[in-house]
Amino acid sequence: MARVLINFAHPALEKSRVHQQLLAAIKGIKGITFNDLYEWYPDLDVDVAREQQLLERHDIILLQHPFYWYSAPAIIKQWMDLVLEHGWAYGHTGKALQGKYLGNVISAGSAESGYHPEGRHQYPVRDFLLPFSQTAVLCNMQYLAPYVIYGVHRMDIEDIRGVAQNYRNMLEQLRDDKLTPEALTRLTYMNEALQLPSQTR
Repeated sequence: MARVLINFAHPALEKSRVHQQLLAAIKGIKGITFNDLYEWYPDLDVDVAREQQLLERHDIILLQHPFYWYSAPAIIKQWMDLVLEHGWAYGHTGKALQGKYLGNVISAGSAESGYHPEGRHQYPVRDFLLPFSQTAVLCNMQYLAPYVIYGVHRMDIEDIRGVAQNYRNMLEQLRDDKLTPEALTRLTYMNEALQLPSQTR
């Protein structure tokens, strides 16, 4: 059984219909550790020792967040800057994360069609995530294909409940080794392995 850590970051969770439902769907799943970064560190003063211990105890680290300005909310960058220390996460003696897996779980307001050369964003989501995938490489981890929920601004409540259940299913498959991390490193998006419908409206 894989040990999965979700590092969650949303600075305005009370306004997010989608992430509220995602969190409700995964609440209490055995074997999944949920770590709300803004709840723990509202002033961005990250406890490096605590976070490093969490990373050491898990095999798969997922960064769950909205797709803010083609990236992640500020606390994710703060977390990376402080927690992934030289000599611990990378460098000649930095081997603490070797063999682990890092991935992004993202909600995007635009439809999938917007993330193409002819779309308003011009590039696929995966291209914008290069800093995360290269961070994984530098820290001796493997980068998982991102899990992307598109078109959240136009979802109705039934759409949202559906993607929340899909997310729970994905986490349970990862935990139970039914969805192998190795296979997910070779895909463009994690959704492909799960054969889940994309929200494209």
